[in-house]
Amino acid sequence: MPVPGRARETARRQDHRQESTNLADILERVLDKGIVIAGDIRVNLLDIELLTIKIRLLVASVDKAREMGIDWWEHDPTLSSGQRDVLEENRRLRERIGALEQERTDGRAVEGGDG
Repeated sequence: MPVPGRARETARRQDHRQESTNLADILERVLDKGIVIAGDIRVNLLDIELLTIKIRLLVASVDKAREMGIDWWEHDPTLSSGQRDVLEENRRLRERIGALEQERTDGRAVEGGDG
């Protein structure tokens, strides 16, 4: 003899699985094809435009973005491993500046001592 509570619970689980599958399918499709959301917000006062905000949002997978020529995250040092290179270059430049300043100071000391 079936228990009504269990039947409802089983039906809920199946619905939840179907919703999860549908959401996964939608997400896969969006990331595979990409989606663009665009909009403008304008603030006017007496026919005088005070503010315009243009919003462009692209949702896509990294591979799809690369296909479209969008790869700014690869060249931004704060978002990529290139940040380490910048830090190393900064360290080397500081050492070089320190050495040049020391040479200049040493040169002045020699000139001043002769006089």
